This record gives sequence, C-alpha cells and structure tokens, in this order.
Amino acid sequence: MGTTTYSEGLLPYIPFYYVIWSDDLLSASEVQVVKKAFESDESLSDDDKTVLESWLDKDNPPKNGEIKKWQQLITESHATLIESEIYPLEIFSQKVAQYYGGDPKPNEQLQEIERNLGIQPNHYNHLFNVEVVHQPFSNHYDGFKIDILLNARFENELQVFRKFLEWPIFKWEIPRDKEEARSKVLEQLKVLSAHGWGALAYPKAYGGKENIESYASIFEHLMFVDGSLAVKFGVQFGLFGGSVHHLGSKRHHDLYLEDTGSGRLLGCFAMTETGHGSNVRGIKTTATYVHDDRVLVIHTPGKNDNKEYIGNALHATMATVFVQLIVAGKAIGVHAVLVPLRNDKHELLEGIHIDDNGHKLGLNGVDNGKIWFNQVKVPVENLLDRYGSIDPNGKYRSEIKNANKRFFTMLGTLVGGRICVAKGALAGSNMALTITAKYALKRRQFNDNIKIQEDLLIDYPSHQLRLIPKVASAYVYHIVLQRAMQDYAQSEHKDKRKIETQVAGLKATITHFSTVAIQECREACGGKGYLLENRIADLKNDTDIFTTFEGDNTVLLQLCAKGVLSDFKSELNSDGFVSVLKLLGTRISDRFATINPAYVSKVDSTHLYNHKFHLHALDFRLRRLTYTAAMRIRNYIKKGMPSYQAFLKVQTHLIELGRAYSEALAIKWYYDFVAKMDDGDYKELMYRLGALHGLSTIRENTSWYLEQGYFGSTKSKAVRQRVERLSTELRPHINALVEGFGIPDHLLTAPIAD
Repeated sequence: MGTTTYSEGLLPYIPFYYVIWSDDLLSASEVQVVKKAFESDESLSDDDKTVLESWLDKDNPPKNGEIKKWQQLITESHATLIESEIYPLEIFSQKVAQYYGGDPKPNEQLQEIERNLGIQPNHYNHLFNVEVVHQPFSNHYDGFKIDILLNARFENELQVFRKFLEWPIFKWEIPRDKEEARSKVLEQLKVLSAHGWGALAYPKAYGGKENIESYASIFEHLMFVDGSLAVKFGVQFGLFGGSVHHLGSKRHHDLYLEDTGSGRLLGCFAMTETGHGSNVRGIKTTATYVHDDRVLVIHTPGKNDNKEYIGNALHATMATVFVQLIVAGKAIGVHAVLVPLRNDKHELLEGIHIDDNGHKLGLNGVDNGKIWFNQVKVPVENLLDRYGSIDPNGKYRSEIKNANKRFFTMLGTLVGGRICVAKGALAGSNMALTITAKYALKRRQFNDNIKIQEDLLIDYPSHQLRLIPKVASAYVYHIVLQRAMQDYAQSEHKDKRKIETQVAGLKATITHFSTVAIQECREACGGKGYLLENRIADLKNDTDIFTTFEGDNTVLLQLCAKGVLSDFKSELNSDGFVSVLKLLGTRISDRFATINPAYVSKVDSTHLYNHKFHLHALDFRLRRLTYTAAMRIRNYIKKGMPSYQAFLKVQTHLIELGRAYSEALAIKWYYDFVAKMDDGDYKELMYRLGALHGLSTIRENTSWYLEQGYFGSTKSKAVRQRVERLSTELRPHINALVEGFGIPDHLLTAPIAD
C-alpha cells in the first residue's frame, strides 16, 4: 500500500483531473458536468468538494507541481488500465485509489464524467506511464443472445438454414468470369429449390409453409453467400413465383406453383421497359385479345419498348410479362400474362428474341437480359386473372371497376419484394460493418511514443464516428423491416395502400443507408477494403443497384409523400371542423416548443438520450413538412395550375417529406419493439442504440431544425457531441453488436475479419 496526502474521497478523482488538465477538456459545459458529478457524490466530504471545485478554476489552474504530483501518484500505483472496459478510466481510478487505501467501489458520478467528457482509451497511452492491457472489446454483452433477441420469431428455422449453408457449394469464391458465375449461382439455386427453401412463402398444398417472413430472412442470409444468389433467388421465387401466387387464380397455382418452388420451372419477371423505366403504367408492350382463337397476342411495338434488365432471362423457360391489355379494341390497362420463352431443349420459341445485358457493375452471377416479342400467341388462360379476366363471351370482367385502383391493387400484392430488397441491402451493409469492425479491433496504427504499442483503429474517435452510429442504425432498420414484413404478411385481406406508403419510404431510406454505409466501410478499411478477398468490394458493387430496382428511390420517396398527403387530406375531409381544430392545436403546440427557451436550449444527457425527444423531433419534422407541402400544392392549384404541374413545383419538397416520413416511422417502430422487451441490460443497450440512431438522424437534419427554430446553436452542438460520446460509450461492445447481426462464421470469409 502506498502513502499519499490526499483524502480517500479525492483519490478516485485524481486520474480524471489529470486527464482533464493534460488534454485541456475544460470548456464551460465540461466544468458543469464535473461539478454536477462531484456535488452529488455522497462519498465526498464538504472539504473534498471544495478542493475539487478549486481544481476546476481555469483562471487559477492547478500548479505544475500539483499535476506532476498526480502523475507520480498514478505511476507509483502500478495500476493496469484495460482498454475494453465499459468505463475504463473509472475502473482504473478505483485501482489507483485502492493502492493508497481507498475503497474500490463503482462510482456512478465518475462514470457520468467519463461518459460526458468522451475520454478515449487511447488517450491513456499518451498520459499515463502505466501498463495498458490491450483487450480490444468487452464481453459484457453476448452477440449470440442479441441475435436470438432480434430473430426470436423464426430462430429455429434460421439455425437450420445457417447450418445448411455450410454445404461446400455455398462457399464464397472470387468469381470474375461471368458465365462461370452464372452457372454456379444456377446450381446453388437448384440446391436451395430441392430442399424446399424457395417455396417457403407458398401455400402448403404446393410444397410451401405459407411463411413469407421466413422466406424474407432466407433471402437476407443469401446476401452473406453471394448477392447474385440472393437476387436470382428473389427473382425466381419472389417475383416470378410471387406473381403467379398473388396475381393468378387456382388454375395457375395448380399448373405452375409447385414446379416453380421446386426449381423444375424457371421463370422471370418482365415488367420494366427500356424506354419507360419506373413508369409501369406507361409500358408499351401489348397483349391483344383475339376472340375467335381465344388467344392473347403479345407484341413489342417499338425499338425501346422491349423488356429490360430481366433477371433469369437466359435461364428461364417462362416469363410473367406485364402488358397493356387490349380487349375488343379497348385498352383496359396494365395486366400480367404468362408467356413461354423456350422449349424443352431450351431453344427460344418463335417470336421471342432475348439479348444478354452483359457485364454489370455487380451481380454478374445474375443472367439479366432484354426481351422482345413479335406477335407471340398464348392462350387466354395465361392471363393472370385474379383482378381481371376475359369471360367466354370475350368480355373483360373485374370486381375493381376503377382502372387506377385496379393497377395499384395489382402492384400492391408485390410490395413484399420491396421489403426483401431492403432486407438484402441491409444484410450487405451488416456484413461490411462486421468485417470493418473486426478489422478495426485488431489493426493498429500510429502513436507518437515508439515504446508504446500502436493504437487500435476502433479507438480513434473519427473511426468510432464512422462505424458505430451506422451499426446502431442497422439495428433500428433490422427491427423495422421485420415489423414491415410482419404487417405485410398479415394484411392479405386489407387495403394495402398504407403499407405501400410505409414500404416505399423504408425501401428508399434503407437502401440509401446501406450504400453509404458500405462505402464508408470500404474507406475505413483502407487498401484492405479494396481487395476482392475481403468481400467489401463485391458488397459495394452488388448492392448498388438496390437503390434502383423494385422502385427507384427518388420515385419511391415521392410515392411515399403522396401517400402521406392523401392521408392528410382524407383526415381533414372526414373529420371536418374537428380535424381543423386538431391541426391548429398541433401547430400551436409545435410553435410553443420552437419558441420555448427551456426546450430549445435543453442539452442535458437525460433529455437528449430520452426516446421521447427523438420521437418528438422526427415527428415534428414530418408534421411540418406535410403541412407546408400541402399548403404549397393547394396554393398552386388555387392559382389555376394543373395538379401534375403543382406536384412538379414541389418535387424536392416531396422527396424530403418522404424521407421525413420513413425516418419518423422507423424510430417509432423501433422504440415500440424495445418498450416490449423484458427489462435488463439488453433493453438498456437497445435504448442506447436507438438514442444514437435518433440523434444521428436529427444531426443530419440540423440545418432544417435551426431554420425552423426547433433548437438553437447550443442544442445543435450538444446533439453533435452526444453522437460522438454515445459512439465512445458503445465502443467496448462493438464486437458483440456486429456478432449480433447473426452472420455465421463460415460465411464471414474475409481474411481481415478473422
């Protein structure tokens, strides 16, 4: 035991004060943090508090002799500092105090100082002449338990599937030859089909389990194997099989669904056209009904009216083709028709022409192609007729009389595909984040003391800020997409318009997030991230297109915004004066919040970490953008402008509204999930992840909040600081968090992630 002139109460504070003065961390707000902490510390005497307060005076700082005395006291304690502890400096300080006879019990006040001052473990290497134990992460949380917590609804099936993916055929390699890649992916697809994994979402009568949620999780996991396999799986079983399932009748199910699920029938989904892109209602391919022969004649009328970017085009023997249906010379609108493409020898049928799209930025294991039809005749029974049919007398029949409603009802049945695309993109970013985090936990770089081991990448504040908020967002989006798929699965007999709005915004937001996250991971791994063997390059290239297919993100955000405005209008119209009063009350409440100094300037951690603040801030942005967009459109229309032109005038506003809607929805659904968890450490961890995501989202929109007066510059700065400090707070748990993504070790084949 050593000797010292300091009291037992002061001893644990000395390493903190040494760091504070050595690193000059004492701004006005930091002084308040430290002062508040020791004033509430019941273990301190009044004399101790007086001394601690005197050491905080920037105008009369401790003398150099005092600071050297602190340094000597720390060095002579021979205490070790473990960098992976949740509160490494607080635990170290207790060891120092214990050496001099102090009581080494946890001190919440010191933990509060460490959390709020954002002190980094790699600071200690420079300041303390002590042994630093380089344990890169804490084992406080178990990644396996987190994985179970996230996937409790289908945990058993996932474990079976993860084991199934240990088969040698699913081992990842570096595929560069397009034809070899396509052959391998086709072989993998057939293995999955043969073991029933593709048919999961289909009715039990056709070899399925009627479980689209499990199907979506399988799709997600295939991204860990190969993006090309995931996409081909989705085209075969989700798009082609899904169109037969959801747009066809029992006759189509009996003929095609079991063979599709088993892989005996390979199909493609021919919707998009070269000249018309996202404008599905504007497609030009026609299906003209000829009553005498009871056939539909499928035809591509112009050079750029061909089907474009069709996955499975070179392997498929049948296509679901979206066409403009013409009956008795009248255009009925967009419908889907099953069109055979090839015979038993895999030769193209008469009137069918298919070209290979060739090499792409990524997903070269998927056989994308272009398809033209030249007066191709198919039986009228090939019309997928759940929402519209042609009777024996040649009359068109549909229970949905309005053509627009019929069109959106048809497309609404395919919303599950957008959820799967978002899940696939998120799986890609989760894998990139896992590889990058594990690399950052072993790669060391730089230090100004050649006698000391270099610092871990993950201990640099800039590296934490690059990765940890994105890990938090990945957790939020995982929970949100599970909720979206669950709601979609349970909405079979309901109006799907609301979930279409939700999914449109979420797909756009999450696929954009994934693109940004993977790019950040590539850069964060430096040259190693550029090597194909480390997977990030292929993840980057393969997921890039996810922002475009199943709905271009810019278009989807506008679609989402229009759904929000429709709900806004319907609410006003249905409730009349009551809704107007409610709207005025909300605006007055919002106005009060934005001018209330107590709210605008509130910066304490209790407030900023509180989920109610995040919910209110994001909901305020949504409400404000909804109201201003509606009023701008209304004013343009009142001046005589056509509604289409009015919407064009506010197009950028609509995109922001769509984004705001999905951001508010995501945080709400996430906190709904956390609130239902059992109390304990893991629930607290999830709240902290939500806080980091929520504050990061608010921070990204800081300029808007400042413009609206929702908060001032002081609070804006505090939000930024809290994002940085929460990242530091979560740093010891980064390994458990990325392992919580549930990526099997045998699929995590990047050398830098070993």
